[in-house]
Amino acid sequence: MADSSRFQPNASLDVVGIGNAIVDVLVQTKDSFLSEHDLQKGGMCLIDEQQAEALYQSSGPGLETSGGSVANTMVGIAQLGGRTGFIGRVRDDQLGSIFSHDIRAVGTRFETPSATTGATTARCLIYVTPDAERTMCTFLGASTQLEPEDLDLSMVKQTKVLYLEGYLWDSPAAKRAFIAAAEACRAAGGKVALSLSDGFCVDRHRESFLELVNGHVDVLFANEVEIKALYQTEDFDIAIEKVRGCCSVTAVTRGSDGSVVLSGDQRWEIGIYGLGELVDTTGAGDLYAGGFLHAFTQGHSLERCGQLGALCAGQIVTQLGARSQVSLPELMREHLN
Repeated sequence: MADSSRFQPNASLDVVGIGNAIVDVLVQTKDSFLSEHDLQKGGMCLIDEQQAEALYQSSGPGLETSGGSVANTMVGIAQLGGRTGFIGRVRDDQLGSIFSHDIRAVGTRFETPSATTGATTARCLIYVTPDAERTMCTFLGASTQLEPEDLDLSMVKQTKVLYLEGYLWDSPAAKRAFIAAAEACRAAGGKVALSLSDGFCVDRHRESFLELVNGHVDVLFANEVEIKALYQTEDFDIAIEKVRGCCSVTAVTRGSDGSVVLSGDQRWEIGIYGLGELVDTTGAGDLYAGGFLHAFTQGHSLERCGQLGALCAGQIVTQLGARSQVSLPELMREHLN
């Protein structure tokens, strides 16, 4: 059942995301490349600009698209037919132009001015091995220089949901922007959603995240590792019980075990959609959030939100990269009655 009463009535956008503006460079490679460059398979490491350039030059042909977790989610919502905006910082360089053009081309509003000084545009080198495992090397560059002055608060005040990336908590300036945007959105009647982003990110900022989750976030997204890290337990059910009631809605993904959606004393177990051979897990969590938030902003039931999230995630892992190569609305019509 749809419920559009949960949002401000005059919102011109469904979801606005604030996150790291990163160009994803996806490269299909062999395990030997990882060994040669001393990269931990399946891991995510931060690298500096010199390392990023050296790895980029050593890599084979790659697929370059606008990326970053929240940006991927905004694109997924736009592909589903939602109205989205994105706020993030790039530099006035080649990769910055690629990011700006790519995210606008899919219908997402992006108006943050490019930096003219400082670090170059962020990039994430994503190495996908034949077993579909991804190994990520990220240079955050200009994305960490987002300031409160970069915020388009008019956009924030026009959205049903503001979606924030936990990674922003690593930068004091971006953190201030994050808080200012959340306050402006809530004052205008919008809702705030947060992605915990990464288990290591949770470990770095646990106390701040717990404070956010307890009363400042309406919709929380996490995977199993992140939610257990937040509550410092190895028991998934204990973590779920601790988060229950802290946010209006919590969605936790569990890989091949599907996902769990919580609201009050209700719990929905959402299965996975096996739509083909596993090729690349890049963007699976991002597209889950995209499907979920699209259904959520259209007033659908929370069970339906979880199902659309699972469907979008199930599609994206059958291809290279986080941009669906098939029509997500057609996929939705085919699999969700």
